[in-house]
Formats: sequence, C-alpha cells, structure tokens
Amino acid sequence: MASLLLPVLLLSLLSSSSTLTPPPSSPSPFTAKAAALRYWHRKNPHHRPLPPFLLSKLSPLSPLSSAALSSALSSATTPLPSFLCSAAHLLCSSSHSTSPPSPSDFSNYNHANFSSYGDSLSGGRDAFKIYSSDANTAADSFHRYSLRSSSRPDSFSSYSSDANIAGASFSSYAAASSGASGSFSSYAASANVPDLRFSSYDPAAVHRPRTFSSYSSESNSGGQRFSSYGQRATASPATFTTYATDANVLGTGFAAYSEAATAANDTFSSYGSLTNRPSNTFRTYGDGASGGVESFATYRERANTGDDTFRSYAKHGTAARADFLNYGASFNPGSDSFNGYGEGSINPVIGFRVYAGDNTTFKAYSKSGITFAAYRNKSSNPGPPHANGKSVNKKRIEPGKFFRESSLKNGTAMPMPDIRDKMPKRSFLPRSIAEKLPFSATALAPLFGVSMDSAMGRAMAETVAECERAPSRGETKRCVASMEDMVDFAASMLGDDNVVVRSTENVRGSGGNILVGNVTGINGGKVTRSVSCHQSLFPYLVYYCHSVPKVRAYEADILDVETGERINHGVAICHLDTSDWSPGHGAFVALGSGPGKIEVCHWIFEGDMTWTVAD
Repeated sequence: MASLLLPVLLLSLLSSSSTLTPPPSSPSPFTAKAAALRYWHRKNPHHRPLPPFLLSKLSPLSPLSSAALSSALSSATTPLPSFLCSAAHLLCSSSHSTSPPSPSDFSNYNHANFSSYGDSLSGGRDAFKIYSSDANTAADSFHRYSLRSSSRPDSFSSYSSDANIAGASFSSYAAASSGASGSFSSYAASANVPDLRFSSYDPAAVHRPRTFSSYSSESNSGGQRFSSYGQRATASPATFTTYATDANVLGTGFAAYSEAATAANDTFSSYGSLTNRPSNTFRTYGDGASGGVESFATYRERANTGDDTFRSYAKHGTAARADFLNYGASFNPGSDSFNGYGEGSINPVIGFRVYAGDNTTFKAYSKSGITFAAYRNKSSNPGPPHANGKSVNKKRIEPGKFFRESSLKNGTAMPMPDIRDKMPKRSFLPRSIAEKLPFSATALAPLFGVSMDSAMGRAMAETVAECERAPSRGETKRCVASMEDMVDFAASMLGDDNVVVRSTENVRGSGGNILVGNVTGINGGKVTRSVSCHQSLFPYLVYYCHSVPKVRAYEADILDVETGERINHGVAICHLDTSDWSPGHGAFVALGSGPGKIEVCHWIFEGDMTWTVAD
C-alpha cells in the first residue's frame, strides 16, 4: 500500500507547494544537475568546467521533482502532469480550450479550438493574421467552421510561421458554404515539423475558390493531408502556388479530393519545386468528377528525387481534363506510379507535356484520351554537375552550408547559413531516469500526451528508427539522453578521458555575409578524430552522436563584413574523406565534384557540438 501511495504523495506535495525547490542562490548538492557535474569532474582529469551551452541542457529538476518524475514515468500510462513537464523542461502535448474572441480579425492569436464557428453567417470576413507565429507547438483545430455560411471569405496570412511543431486540423470546414473564398498565404512558412490536416474541407461548397500561396515553404519534414477536400463541390477551384517550395522531406496526401465535384478546376503551379525528397500521394482524386480540369505545371521541378503516387486518379469521371506540364524535372531520379489513372472515365483529356518522370508505371489507365508529348526518362533528366556536366539549381542548398577548407583563412568573405537552433527547448533527463525508460515511441508517447498519428508521434518514431539503424561503413554511433552518457561515448571513441566539447558561440552573422577573422586549428590543425552530436526531435533531449574519423577541426573569429567587428566565434569541421558519401549529397551539389574527390567543411550549428581530445 505504501508503494502505491508514494507517487500520489509526491505529486500532491509538488503541485501544492512552491517552497520545496531550493532557490537558485543556494542550489542543492542533491539535484540532477549537481550529480551530472560531479560525474563530469570525476571523469575529467583536469576538472575543466563545462561550457555554458552544455550546462544549460542539464536537467533542472530538484531532488523531490526527480523522485516524482521517476515515479510518474514508471507507474503511469496517462500523460504526465503539466507542472512536471514544465519543471523538467520536457515537450508534452497539451490541449487548449480557449474560445475565439468576438472580433473577426484574428491577429496575434494562437492555440484555439474553433467549433461550429460562423455557422450560417452571411457576409463579413474572417482574417487570421500572424496566427500562432513563432510558437513552439501550435495546435489549432477548426471543426465545422463557417458551416452553411454565405459570402463570407476567410484568409490565413502568416499562419504558424516559424513554429516548431505546427499542427492544425480543418474538419468539415466551410461545409455547404457559397459565394466566398478561402486563402492561405505564407502558411506554415519555415515551420520545423508541419502537420496540417484538411478533412472534409469545403464539402458541397458552391462558387468558393481556394488559394494556397507560399504554403509550407522552407519547412522541415512534416506533412499535409487533404481528405475529402472539395467533395461534391461546384465551381470551387483550388490553386496551389509555390506550395512547399524549398521544403525538406515533405509528405502530402490527397484522398477523395474533389470527389464527385463539378467544374473543380484545380491548379498545382510550382508545387514542390526545389524540395528535398517530396512524397505525394493522390488517391481517388477527382473520382466521379464532372467537367473538372487539373493542371500540374512546373510540378516537382528541380527537386531532389521525390516519389508521387496517383491511384484511381480521375476515375469514372465525365469530360475530366488533366494536364502535366513540365512535370517532375528533378535533378536526381524520383519515381511516379499511376494505377487506375482515368480508368472508366468518359471522354477524358489527360496530357503529359514535357513530363520527366523516372521509373514510372502506368497500370490500368484509360486507353483513350491520354497523350504523351516530350516525355523524358531519367537518361535525359538533369543530373548533378559532376555526373554529366550540366548545371543544376543550387538554391536548394543554402549558401554557406558547405565550403572548402581553403575558405578558413583570415580575411575570407563568405555567406553563413542559418545556424539557429530550431528545435524546441528541452533538457536532458537525469541519468537515473533515462536509463530505465524504454527507448520506444509507442511506449513513451502516451506518457507525453502524444498521438502516434501526429507530427510529434511520427517524429518520435523517426528518431527511434534513426537511432536503431545499422551504422554506415566506418561509423560508430550512439543516441544519448543524458550528459553522462554523452561524455562516456565521447571518451570511449576518442580513447582519452581528457576531452573537450565545443560549439559555435552564438548565432550572430547567421543567414548573412561574414568575414573570417583569426583561425586556430584544433589539436594544432592535425588530422584528428572527433565525436559530433546532433539534436533529435523527442519529448526530452536526445542527441545522435557519432564518431567522425579523418577530420580537421577549427575555431575562427567571425567578423562583421562591414565593420570588421568580432560578432561570433565559430567552430568548423572539415571532413577529409568523403568517399562514402552519396553522389547526390548536398555538399557536392553546392560545391561540385563528387565522393572522395574533395574535402567538405561546415560550421557547427547552435545546439550541436563536437568533442575532441584536449590540446
């Protein structure tokens, strides 16, 4: 009985008293942070202090909070209490029940569930401006929004921009509405992990055009799902312009999109251009539609690989038209699959003009009404410059992300990439807790209030999969969830307890031009071995650490290019052996050449770090 009451007692004490945690001016020697620091001093023969950037990642838990968290994690399957998540600097999902304000101008507004909002309203306008901007986790829900409304347009401008995890759900949005428009401009721009769902959006709408402009541009990972979008709608076209441009690993799913619609007229212009590994699925798209036109222009142009699946696309429609113009001109091979395309349609008109697909299969598609003009396979696709001498677009690779070792000398002007840490702020767990937890997304998701079908759930699963995959040839890797485990791995890989960790000092100069000042070679500029550690997305701080052989590491003053003033102190790693790198690696796209032919250097970004043996 006593063991059952302990977690309850601890949680009760913590939630009802604020006097149990020692004030910052007199830290307890029994905190998780104090234990981690004692471990570091035992391991490090010179008792070198940890740098501030790593100190800030140590668990802030008090002894009582540590005990409460340990009990809650080991004995519960329900989400952790919010105060424990906050105390431990963990990323836990939370539900928001705020009600929308009375004005229809939603500016600087965030975290809301809109249910049955605007039902049967006529006229007016709803504008969501600077909504959920720069949020850590933006979770918004629009359920039965503008049901049966008339002549009431809505616009989403600068929505969820720069958010870390942007989750929005549009369910039964604007159903049976008429005579208005929906506009998404600069939606989820530069979001880290967008997870946007449009379920039964605009069903049975009449004369309601929708525009997605600059949607999810420069986002990282994530996906959007359009389910039963525009179903049974009449004369309600959708335009996707500059959709997901410059995004990294974006997945989009269109299921039952424009199903049984009349005169849908949807346009995908510059969709997925310059994107890295886009994956799009069109399933039962436009089935049973009448007189609709779908146009794909400059679709997936200059993307890196990419995979699109068209299953039962425009099936059993009447006088449907689909045009693929300059489709899939990616510079690395991708794949497209058409299954049941236009099958059973009456008088379809489907044209592939300047189509550049690769490994493409057309199964059970309409035997009439389909034309192929200037269709190219991968032999004529543009490739990386080292492969066939053709130039490729380099905008996809951020300027300054990769550079040659010769650039690391005093007086060199060069672009600096955006090195800002865009991960959510979290802390390590105490080692005593981290080593007892199963490193499993499905086992841990309920404790942090995460659905496996959400962006965070998928990110957790991807982190676990990356940590568990077999190492590359010559690589030794380990994922760590405590500072002590990171120190142990670095020392074991470098063969010496006398190790030091470095990272770039701040983010000044990021995204602009800089001037390289004084440069110092770490370990005398000799070829050495390092251990690099990169953050992963997980509810608590997890680092992917791996041993990197044959590198030269440098520290360099970073100066303002105009005034020459020192604004930063950077750490750079130069990989001398690139023979095992992929020919399509971004470094070779940016710099030219190929595997094993050149060295490749990069800055250590904020939040990441590299370990070496001390000089």
